[in-house]
Amino acid sequence: MNAAADRLPAPDAGAREISARLSEVIVAQIAASDGWMPFDRYMQLALYAPELGYYSAGLPVFGAGGDFVTAPELGSLFARTLARQSAAVLESLGGGDILEFGGGSGALAAELLAECSRCAAPLERYRILEVSAHLRARQRAAIAARAPQWLDRVEWLDTWPTAPWRGVALGNEVLDAMPVRCFSLAQGAVFERGVAVDGGGFEGAGFAWDERPASPAFAAAVRGALDRDPAAYPDGYLGELNEQYPGWLSGLAACFGRGVAVLIDYGDARAGRYHPARSGGSLRAYYRQRVHENPFWYPGLCDLTADVDFSAVATAAASAGFDVAGFTPQAQLLLGGGLEAVFAQAWAEANDTRAQLRLAQEVKRLTLPDEMGERFRAIALTRGAVAPPPGFALRDLRDRL
Repeated sequence: MNAAADRLPAPDAGAREISARLSEVIVAQIAASDGWMPFDRYMQLALYAPELGYYSAGLPVFGAGGDFVTAPELGSLFARTLARQSAAVLESLGGGDILEFGGGSGALAAELLAECSRCAAPLERYRILEVSAHLRARQRAAIAARAPQWLDRVEWLDTWPTAPWRGVALGNEVLDAMPVRCFSLAQGAVFERGVAVDGGGFEGAGFAWDERPASPAFAAAVRGALDRDPAAYPDGYLGELNEQYPGWLSGLAACFGRGVAVLIDYGDARAGRYHPARSGGSLRAYYRQRVHENPFWYPGLCDLTADVDFSAVATAAASAGFDVAGFTPQAQLLLGGGLEAVFAQAWAEANDTRAQLRLAQEVKRLTLPDEMGERFRAIALTRGAVAPPPGFALRDLRDRL
């Protein structure tokens, strides 16, 4: 276990029991697979195993009391700015729906719907693609508290809509939670990093990395993703490959008649995502507002995530029938999309100086380069000759994809 994991607070007995049960499931599957499991399968189980995975066990994960804080949970400014940009798209379409992927705590939906009321957006339905019953309940409660007038027009989905629809699709920190396969490079050769059982004890999770030569298909996929020849990378270079982008975007395209999809996440275009200097990879775990690098520490209790390769997203989107209409840092998406006006209104509505100070801090977190401003990127995917939201006009980085 690395030093960061050594400093993590100990989980309570109930959480440890959930993790122990999940570990038993993983051990059994590894045993049934000749002692080795690809990392994407481990990550799938750790995050989404029914009733045991990180997002399905019902443990607190979002916000200050959870493991990490997303942009909508910093306050209202992020959601209100996205709402105004979504309203502009909906007006150009003559009305339509908003579809949010993975609604999390419900903070984005609640504040966005409240702002849609303020600006009289022609929104017909708000749909949330969410498979977790626990999170659906949280989302419903958040909307009921903040925008109760919308509840009868909110619909929760288990899978893609069955009929073509028009409007805006929103995904904030969705792509980074998709399971990834892991690889290493040595002397130009590609190795796949998988998971095996070890005897390290439960706090070490009882799991360990186990490398093997990559299959020809996976080696070819890694070489296709890299910005350079594998021989140009230092020996021991680590990286991740998300093979789920094409299927996911094809599923969205199959039901998306006309509109814009806006996907916001931390990551970069291929040249930055797989730069030789980033030799340690981007896979990381979050637990109680702490980041560490041991994905096997108490499986099911940590969020596992990896940076998004936006070049791969753009390629998969184009293959699925989308037009890549914009790629920009989060700061420009918000500043070009009305953040200043939203901030001014919220400042005027604030009750005291402490509330105004929180708003100022929120703007800094959302826009400063060393916070979320440059670390997070947004990509706009359109269907049916629709203009992207106004936030993509301020700075266009599509030439980097």
